[in-house]
Amino acid sequence: MVRRILAFEATQNNRIKAIMTAVFQVGDARITHIPELHWDNADPRRLYPDIDAEALATFGPSLTPGSFDNATGRLAQGTHAWLVQLPGINLLIDTATGNDKSLPDAPALDHLHTPFLDRLAAAGVRPEQIDAVLHTHIHADHVGWNTRLYDGKWVPTFPKARHIYSAIEARYGAANDGIDPAPDLPPDVLGSPDHRPLPRVYTDSMLPVIEAGLGQAIRIDGREVLAGFSFHPTPGHSIDHASIRLRSQGAEAWFTGDVMHHPLQVYRPDLRSVYCEFIQPAERSRRWFLEKAAESGNLCFTSHFAETGAGYVRRRGKEFSWEFAQPTEGEIR
Repeated sequence: MVRRILAFEATQNNRIKAIMTAVFQVGDARITHIPELHWDNADPRRLYPDIDAEALATFGPSLTPGSFDNATGRLAQGTHAWLVQLPGINLLIDTATGNDKSLPDAPALDHLHTPFLDRLAAAGVRPEQIDAVLHTHIHADHVGWNTRLYDGKWVPTFPKARHIYSAIEARYGAANDGIDPAPDLPPDVLGSPDHRPLPRVYTDSMLPVIEAGLGQAIRIDGREVLAGFSFHPTPGHSIDHASIRLRSQGAEAWFTGDVMHHPLQVYRPDLRSVYCEFIQPAERSRRWFLEKAAESGNLCFTSHFAETGAGYVRRRGKEFSWEFAQPTEGEIR
């Protein structure tokens, strides 16, 4: 099976430039963008293997300059986590890529050294103050900071946090790393995978957390698993991908995970990213989510969009558009 190479064409010099931090309020929840990486040179032809000439010609003018450079034709993206602070509890939604992870099949993420934890501290939270980590899925750039390298071993970065994740994702990850077979996965309903997840992601970033007694495997079925938080099935990008809904004081928001990788997919939901494991289910989930987000008008916190990382899906006739949200607070670093 041919491994997918990340489309981000980062260099050591541009990996962490033009980082934006942004803070939003949803009910009682204070939500802070904790950046890890930023790219402004992603080739859309590599990110979207099926892209046609009309996509950017038609929808490029609708994309903001911070997401699409009309002169170069390149896309901007990033990796980041979301810090959610509610009265009495601090949570992270996904944990980005992490430092020192060996990811040779994803060169832009291989052996990173970023000040992610310093940025978390700048938001007023130390690793030991994180009470829970919620995962949309188990991919390298979403679970990496679960662990850090200490004396040659991977140890939990957030030693007091309950890590909540899909039981199916964990079983699939363990099987992918040759730890425990899972002959029933993937389920027939998803069809054959286009590719499998990167190796050692489960071994390096999930297993140490589980062995430390900090893991909570759940079924992704829309039920509330933590006060105000529910995990909703949006499979396709990964085997049991979830979009996480937050409800607080009558307000709602979504953490989208990798249902979409760039605003272009809001305008063209038929475009699959090179990272999607199950192509058709991923598109079905994307279209379901866009309908849900447009109908509700809820704020969406994305995982790879540049700029503030958050915004709204708007209906535009029979199609959709994207509008970045203005943060309560924010700055460029």
